[in-house]
Amino acid sequence: MTIGIVTDSTCDLPQEIIQALGITVVPLFINIGDKGYLDGVDISRTEFYTNLPKYSTHPTTGTPGTDAFLNTFKALVARGCTEILSIHISKSLSATVDIARTAAEEFREVPVTVRDSGQLSLGTGFQVEVAARMASAGKSMAEILQALEDLMSRTFVTARLDTLEFLRRSGRMNRFMAGLGSLLQIKPILTMRNGHPDSVRVRTAARAEARLVEMLESFLPIEQFALLHTNAAREADAFLKRIARLLPAEQFHSMDITPVIGAHIGPGAVGYVVISKNPV
Repeated sequence: MTIGIVTDSTCDLPQEIIQALGITVVPLFINIGDKGYLDGVDISRTEFYTNLPKYSTHPTTGTPGTDAFLNTFKALVARGCTEILSIHISKSLSATVDIARTAAEEFREVPVTVRDSGQLSLGTGFQVEVAARMASAGKSMAEILQALEDLMSRTFVTARLDTLEFLRRSGRMNRFMAGLGSLLQIKPILTMRNGHPDSVRVRTAARAEARLVEMLESFLPIEQFALLHTNAAREADAFLKRIARLLPAEQFHSMDITPVIGAHIGPGAVGYVVISKNPV
């Protein structure tokens, strides 16, 4: 039995991990004016974030169609996979997982299990990585799904935004915006846990950073951590120095978040994904 692992381009896993573990990534779309780009394929993250404030029409994002998933499933069967596990960004943020489920219902060659990660960015990516490593070790689908359920329950993603402007422009992620009203001068903090997006109101950048630290402390001891930002490496490095004492000694990722998410939250965001060692 060989289990093939599929995800989408919002998972933010480093390319070297994707290649080493044989993970298949189905890209989402970024539309800028009359041009469409495959996320992670046709446009670099640096180029996107540098130009984002200057685009005359705000970029929109789109999901892959069922054909993209059907073709992916067929390719994995051709490689010898006898089962497929497809893990995607939370349904609360994107229709991608529902499209994958529709494709899975149509596909008849091998069983396909579709999982809503309940997360975004590396909150999804860490689940994908665990699934791929377990599949390579010969674990069953049931064992992998049980491990992912436990992992999801201990995973938390958050980021403080530089501005609400890009959420306003995109007209998306309304659940994140709930409760924020028209207080455009605040520094919003977005959170994601167990499929539930939420937001926190903070008045200044200093208070926002302090709140991020407080939230991180609530997840001690830490099993896994990754730094996330949207074209804000300098700010992310400064934040990292502040929280270094809380982090495990192991090396961790520092990732520029995919433009599919960045189109909604804008440049200058800094945050993290944390997995606690304990049930939370």
